[in-house]
Formats: sequence, structure tokens, C-alpha cells
Amino acid sequence: MATIYIGCCGFPFSRKKYFSEYRTVEVQQTFYEPPDKSTLERWRQEAPQDFIYNIKAWQVVTHTSRSPTWKKIRRRELRGDPGNYGLLRLTEENKWGWHVTVEAAEALNARVIVVQTPSSFGYSEENIENTKKFFAWALQQTNRKFVIGWEPRGSWHEKTSAISDVVCSTGVVHIVDLLRRDPVVCGGQRVLYFRLHGLGGKEVNYRYKYTDEDLEQLASKISELISRYDSIEEVYVMFNNVYMAYDSKRFRDLALKKGLNVV
Repeated sequence: MATIYIGCCGFPFSRKKYFSEYRTVEVQQTFYEPPDKSTLERWRQEAPQDFIYNIKAWQVVTHTSRSPTWKKIRRRELRGDPGNYGLLRLTEENKWGWHVTVEAAEALNARVIVVQTPSSFGYSEENIENTKKFFAWALQQTNRKFVIGWEPRGSWHEKTSAISDVVCSTGVVHIVDLLRRDPVVCGGQRVLYFRLHGLGGKEVNYRYKYTDEDLEQLASKISELISRYDSIEEVYVMFNNVYMAYDSKRFRDLALKKGLNVV
């Protein structure tokens, strides 16, 4: 039976308390600016040995220098031309940004690297080719040591066949908010990864508090996917809303009552 890991995108309270209550987390700091290696190694040492870190890839490989989130890049001196960063182009600048991401993943002994592309990086033939080339290169660079998950946003959602082309040809995992849409699952895939950003509104609604009916639906969808794809071994359910600590605990209790293999 597939193991379901429930956690949060970021630490909603102290790491010490979090480690005592959860088995996985998605580190957000690595998206804005990866912490020093020594800091990440200390986090790894603080956590239980079986605790699973996942990280969000550094924004420089996905977001251009025009993104407002670039303002949070302060300490690290970027290499090369700022105009060559982002959009999953296979530039020397993006290759360097990916190597920095991988160094962070190695320091934490991470399981999944989450690559979230912005809505501005929409569907196009050029973006399909760039995405396929980048992921193929990135997986080769890491010798598939990590699972790479891709969360596309914007106009990709209406182009399921294009998403399938990318993920099934490269081996990356399609990340979705399962209460908004279903993932593309390729043959032999072993990992599912979901990021829950709240319902209503636009792409995200971080102030949304999940209802009991929402969580029931989430459990049913996960059960159905596990039943349909017998290759699935690990399912990550990562809450990314203001009430993530409260909602994730409620979902864990519900999933356990339904007999799901939750840790």
C-alpha cells in the first residue's frame, strides 16, 4: 500500500515542534534564496533520521529578473547576465542556479525538488521544448538521485497533452492542487505530489480554510489514484495555506480513520 506523507509548505511553528508532529516538510527558503550549506546541514541534523525534506527550486531557474520575488535575493552574487535567468532555458546562468538548488537538496538529503513555474511562463511550443530540454538535463545531472516535480501554472492547465508530453518523456512528476485538478500520471510512476493552495479565487487562495467536505473529497481522490495506479509507492500532501497546520492535522486524522497508510 502506498505511504501518504502529510506536511506543510514551510514551518508553521518551531522546527523542534514540527519534527515531533510531522514526517515531511517542503522548504520554502530555497525558492527565495537558498540558505548557506552549513545552515541546511544543521536543519538535517536537527530532524529525525527518517524525516523527509522536500525543497522548492531556486526561483532564478523559473522566474525572470522582473519577478517581484527577486527582491528577496540579497546575499548571493548572481553569475552572468541577469537576463539569461528563468523560464527553464538551458543557459549557463540557469545551469548554475540549478546546481545551487541541488547543493541545497544534497545538504538536506531531500526527496523531492519542486519546480514551480509562474503563470507568465505559459504554454507555447518554445516553452515545451525548453522545459523538456531543461528537465532532461537536470535529471541527468543528478543521476535521478532526487524526484523532480513540476507545478505548471497559467495556460498549461488547458493543455493536458502538452503536460503529458513533458512529464512522460522526461520522468518528472506533475504537481497539482488535487482539489482543483487531476495530475498527469505516467506509466510506472512511483511518486505523487500535491500542493494545496486553498479554493476559490484565482490560482491560489492562501486564506482559505478547508471544510470537512473538502478533506473528505481529498481523501477520496487520493484513494482513487492509488487504486488506479498500482505503481504508486509514495504520496505527498503538502498544505500551503494560512491554516496549514490546522488543516493538515485534520486531514491526517480523517485519512487514518479511512484506513489510509498515513505517516
